[in-house]
Amino acid sequence: MNRSIKLRARFLLVALVPVLLALGPSPSDARQQRARSHSASPARTAASPLKPEVLAMNAWTVGLAGGLLEGAPIRLAAEMARVVDDGDNLHVLPVVTRGATENLNSLLYLRGIDAAIINSDALEEYKSQVPDIQRRIAYVLRLFPSELQIFVRPEIQNLSDLAGKKVNFNSQGTAAAYSGPLIFSRLGIEVEKTFIPHQIALEQMRKGEFAAVVFITSKPVDAFVKGRFEPGFKFLSVPYESKFEDYYLPATLDAADYPNLIKQGERVATIAVPTALVAFNWPANSNRFQRVERFVDYLFSRIDKLQGPGFDAKWRSINLGATVPGLTRFPSAQAWIDRQPRTTQASQ
Repeated sequence: MNRSIKLRARFLLVALVPVLLALGPSPSDARQQRARSHSASPARTAASPLKPEVLAMNAWTVGLAGGLLEGAPIRLAAEMARVVDDGDNLHVLPVVTRGATENLNSLLYLRGIDAAIINSDALEEYKSQVPDIQRRIAYVLRLFPSELQIFVRPEIQNLSDLAGKKVNFNSQGTAAAYSGPLIFSRLGIEVEKTFIPHQIALEQMRKGEFAAVVFITSKPVDAFVKGRFEPGFKFLSVPYESKFEDYYLPATLDAADYPNLIKQGERVATIAVPTALVAFNWPANSNRFQRVERFVDYLFSRIDKLQGPGFDAKWRSINLGATVPGLTRFPSAQAWIDRQPRTTQASQ
């Protein structure tokens, strides 16, 4: 009997071990364990300062918020990191986030982030939360524009026809999901907003379940280039007016972009959301400022590499002198521009 009890006790102990391991140590044990770990780690004690090579690695590392893994901004961030890399002299870390619209939040509040790729109208959300937002960040470089592309069914003839209709703005976290509703609000058009992947919405749109899908991305979009749509499916015109001057730019769609949907010689007026590389406005004498300053110098000096073979074609359309509505340029970037011939300084 005693032997049976002992066997059962051993069995219970073996069964409980994984559970106890999963639960982990108690809070007091965890604190003691962390304390022992810290005291045992030479790099974390006052008596044993960080090694020079570790200090050097951290002194010139720049955190760059890039966006969603499947998006264009994180790809551009990775390419920038590759071109400016200089070992311990400069190391850029692209960071995957919840999207380009979330990158501004990361720049303002997330530790270790010095720069970010944002859509210019992301500033709108922070006007009330951070009244001095336009002094806390500055743009380094205007990247590619993301054109507003409102694709509609045949029965829709103009923007006002969309009032009360079902319109898809792509998945949450995308540029369309953030900027699309903002733009429709400025247009004064109330629609039934949905946020599902565009590839699904386009199929449902063919059946009449959606009146429109709203893309905000660099043209051309593969779905419109390769897709086949019934006659009457089209892009709506969005005139550039004073209500868009704070964050947006004029743009057009034409037959060169979508030969199957736009006739030769026709142009569809629209607007574009500038995508910009921005940095936190660190104090001029701080190490964080010096990191961004070095990053800017390397990036601008090597922009020709990014515009060559092996990199995203969007780099070829980037002008270092182009401005970003609503923001001032990072001081080091402006100083670099000012040192160049006037042809480089010309904005677009």
